[in-house]
Amino acid sequence: MRAASLNAARPALAEYDEILVWIVLALLAIGLVMVYSASIATAEASKFTGFRPEYYLIRHGVYIFVGVMAGVMAFQVSLQDWQKWAPYLFLLGAALLVLVLIPGIGREVNGSRRWLPLLVVNLQPSELMKLFVVLYAADYTVRKGGVKHTFIKAFWPMFLVMVLVGWLLLLEPDMGALVVVCLVALCILWLGGFNGKVFGMLLLALPAAFAALIYLAPYRMRRVTGFMDPWSDPYDTGYQLSHALIAFGRGEWLGVGLGASVEKLFYLPEAHTDFLLAVIAEELGFVGVCTVLILFAGLIIRAFAIGRQAAILDRQFAALVAQGIAVWLGAQAMINIGVNMGVLPTKGLTLPFMSFGGSGVVANCIAAAMLLRIDFENRRMMKGQPI
Repeated sequence: MRAASLNAARPALAEYDEILVWIVLALLAIGLVMVYSASIATAEASKFTGFRPEYYLIRHGVYIFVGVMAGVMAFQVSLQDWQKWAPYLFLLGAALLVLVLIPGIGREVNGSRRWLPLLVVNLQPSELMKLFVVLYAADYTVRKGGVKHTFIKAFWPMFLVMVLVGWLLLLEPDMGALVVVCLVALCILWLGGFNGKVFGMLLLALPAAFAALIYLAPYRMRRVTGFMDPWSDPYDTGYQLSHALIAFGRGEWLGVGLGASVEKLFYLPEAHTDFLLAVIAEELGFVGVCTVLILFAGLIIRAFAIGRQAAILDRQFAALVAQGIAVWLGAQAMINIGVNMGVLPTKGLTLPFMSFGGSGVVANCIAAAMLLRIDFENRRMMKGQPI
């Protein structure tokens, strides 16, 4: 009787990608532990937190709970409905990017206006916009499939839209989000089969455009020069990177032990957000960093595999959404890891699923739920069942 009941339960367990679920849960769990470890000293010494060492732990735990619940709800929505709402969600994201720039509405922190205060939490529209761009670009690519080799009808409208979004992000300013959003949109258009000659021109034009943005903003230029040689000015432009590198060096193979980081003790700024990986490197060592890299590699591989399966089943929108999410999460993770390791200039990008931040965690959990939904629909189609 018991064996029969277990066999009956197996098809239900096979309705979703269990490996992907465990990868996401592992990233969330490691992130929760390391956010607490990285923030405990800062929270204990801050009036803002009420001198409570568990302040960021509790808030991040709540963010993860809200993110998981949002993911559960997102999983109930079919990809057909997501495609129907994609343009409206994109317009909502653009409206939020405008709202955050209005004085008295948007909240300014350290010279950047990126947050909308919502009573006890702050909403960061750029995090949601990354998800909305994935949906919109995938829907746009499907709709323009018949004219995808025409520059004026296919590429130009999308280019103008992304210029508008990029302009709003630069006004915040949020260069990191701009890079991710542009990369996601371009990759989805490329994967959708748009004109290769256009992308050849972009490969020449985009580096020049980014170089101009860096040159025209003195603080960006200082970040680039500081990244090239952080030890030339370790107390100013190279301060964050030099302490991140010290954290990596102290960690060696197995780390100094969980909770034993020195750099998080008011040396490394933003230790629980942008530079969480540096604390992981110091406390858990090379093994800890490799574990994080393997988990992200597994996530990206599974996302592309799900997208490929959807493409085989002739589900173009679902395939592009899965691949777009893979590009988004993979690019953001690689940029954050590169910044922490000193191979990329310092950017304000968090580590997906792991760094402290409610908007990012919720958007990442919804993206993971979409991947699971695409995989769920793929499996049902292969079994000849209704979606």
